[in-house]
Amino acid sequence: MYHKILIVAAAEGFIIKGLETKVRGLGVEPVFSTFKMKDLDNKCETTDLVIIFTDDGVRNYADVLVYIKDRCSDNDVQIIIIGTKEEFDIVKGFIPETNIFKMFERPLDMDMLIFELGKYLDEDAQHTRRKSILIVDDDVAYMSIIMDWLKDKYRVSLANSGMQAITWLAKNHADLILLDYEMPITPGPQVLEMIRSDAATADIPVMFLTGKGDKESIMKVLALKPVGYQLKSIERNQLRENIANYFATQNAKGK
Repeated sequence: MYHKILIVAAAEGFIIKGLETKVRGLGVEPVFSTFKMKDLDNKCETTDLVIIFTDDGVRNYADVLVYIKDRCSDNDVQIIIIGTKEEFDIVKGFIPETNIFKMFERPLDMDMLIFELGKYLDEDAQHTRRKSILIVDDDVAYMSIIMDWLKDKYRVSLANSGMQAITWLAKNHADLILLDYEMPITPGPQVLEMIRSDAATADIPVMFLTGKGDKESIMKVLALKPVGYQLKSIERNQLRENIANYFATQNAKGK
C-alpha cells in the first residue's frame, strides 16, 4: 500500500533530511511543511501520519496545531510529537492525547522512531486502530449495503437480531452501534435497554436506524436518548459524514 507521512518542523534541517531518507527506505513518501498555514495548505488531507518536531517556540504554532488536530480527527490519522517534556505539555493543550500515537524526547532515537513507524503503517495494525461499528438490523441485505459503505474506514460487524447483538457484545468491543428501531421479537428500544442495563456495554454509543421520518416517530426515537438517529433513506456520503463528525466530536472531547 502507498503511504505518505507529513513532517512538520520550523525548518528542514539535518535531522529532518535524515528522517526523510529513512522513511523512504520503508517505501513511504515524506512530505515536509513548516509551521506556516500557507505552507501546510491541504497536506494533512492526503497523509497517513503526521510527525511534528516542536521547539521552544511551540506556543506560537497554536493555530497550526489546532488545524492539524482537526484535519487528523476528520481523517482518522494519528500524530507523533518529537520534543521535550515541557513542549509535550504545551502541545497537549491543543492536541488531545487521543490524537497522539507516540511522543519521542530529544535527542531523537531515530531507529526507535523508524521501528514505530513500521508498526504504525502495517496494514493489520491500521485495521486494528480503526473504530469498530456494530450494525444491528433484521434486514440482511440492508446491513450489507451499509457495511459496504463503511468498511474502508471502520471495522464493521453485523448482527441480524437484538439477541445476536447482545451475544456479540459479550465477547467484542464496539465504538458505535447502528441499531434498527423496528425489528421483530426484540425491537430496537428493547435492545438499547438491554445494552444500557449491563455495566460492560452501558457506555457504548448507539445511533438508531429508522425508516420513519415523521415528527412523532422521530420524537419517540429521541426520547430514548441515543447519540443520534439516521433515516434508512440516507445516502452513502451523508451517512459517512455523520459518523465521521460524531467520532471527531468525541475526539475533541478527549473520549
